[in-house]
Amino acid sequence: MSWRRDERGTALVEFVWLGILLLIPLVWMVISLFEVQSGAFAATTAARSAGRAYALAPTDAQGEVAARQAARQALDDQGLDGVPVSVKISCTPFPSQCHSGTSVITVRVETAVTLPLVPDVFGSGRPRFALDATHTVPIGQYQEITGAAPQ
Repeated sequence: MSWRRDERGTALVEFVWLGILLLIPLVWMVISLFEVQSGAFAATTAARSAGRAYALAPTDAQGEVAARQAARQALDDQGLDGVPVSVKISCTPFPSQCHSGTSVITVRVETAVTLPLVPDVFGSGRPRFALDATHTVPIGQYQEITGAAPQ
């Protein structure tokens, strides 16, 4: 005597469960991608703002302070309140005198975004995705060039 189980409707149940199991990671990846892209836009904006603030400052020391404040403000405006930010400034051809002659300022902003919906598993904090952006500004773009030889 053979017992046959009625399997009508099981395909629908299997399809729903498989759909849920595949949909959850897909939704997480899309949300994470949006978060990283938002952070990338914020880092780019922060680098541009910091470069402009540095170039507009009257001295190198005041420029560093203004650049850090501008980068922080740009990140806050993009919704990345409290994320770590590092601003590194270099200039050529006069590394010690960025505000003279025809210097070119390079600003590098480094930050990170926290990946959503991922808990702190091993006590090392929530996983982060590192981001950086670089912006180069000729000193004469935002202010009058001083110290250059007359032509």
